[in-house]
Amino acid sequence: MSIKKSVLLIFLVLLIDQISKIYIKTHFVLGESYEVFEWFKIHFIENSGAAWGAKLNDFLPITENTAKLILTVFRLFAVAGIGYWLCDSIKKHFSTTLILAVSLIFAGALGNIIDSVFYGVLFNESNGQVATMFSDEPYGSWFFGKVVDMLYFPMIDTTWPSWVPFFGGKNFSFFDPVFNIADMAISTGVGILLVFNKKAFGHKSEEIPTDEAALQENE
Repeated sequence: MSIKKSVLLIFLVLLIDQISKIYIKTHFVLGESYEVFEWFKIHFIENSGAAWGAKLNDFLPITENTAKLILTVFRLFAVAGIGYWLCDSIKKHFSTTLILAVSLIFAGALGNIIDSVFYGVLFNESNGQVATMFSDEPYGSWFFGKVVDMLYFPMIDTTWPSWVPFFGGKNFSFFDPVFNIADMAISTGVGILLVFNKKAFGHKSEEIPTDEAALQENE
């Protein structure tokens, strides 16, 4: 997989991710939902923590702002590391499967980083109102933005039968997490690495670099 194809894929993922987030921010009030199908809803939430809404200050004796800053800085280093991995994989002509997966992971991680770094100064508060982009009263500051999530798939929302021990009569739902396009890209990339592990890491790409192909044609 060439660097041009990788960059194009990353650009497309970022474009779709950011368009969807900006649309939700500027058209939905925080907590608002729109039912597309019974099993699929657009549900606007903001996540100031990591995956599943987990926050460092839930586990460490630090303030919420400190936890958010540490998380954002960590994400920046992680994106830099993934970017280096991607460039190195392309340079060494590793398998297309590996480059595809890493490109998706990089695009997803970068998409959420944009929220964390910039959204705090680009938008005003979404709680109780529809946010405005380039607001004179931003809800946060640099590095303290919240990640926008909106994709919700409550495939099962029911109640346990009364005869079920411990859980009888309680609500049961699947799938609860609310996520975004960037999260989907990351999950897809990780899934490719797990499912096609041998194909991803087993051999280098069969594609011949342009300069090498030209040399072979001249021989």
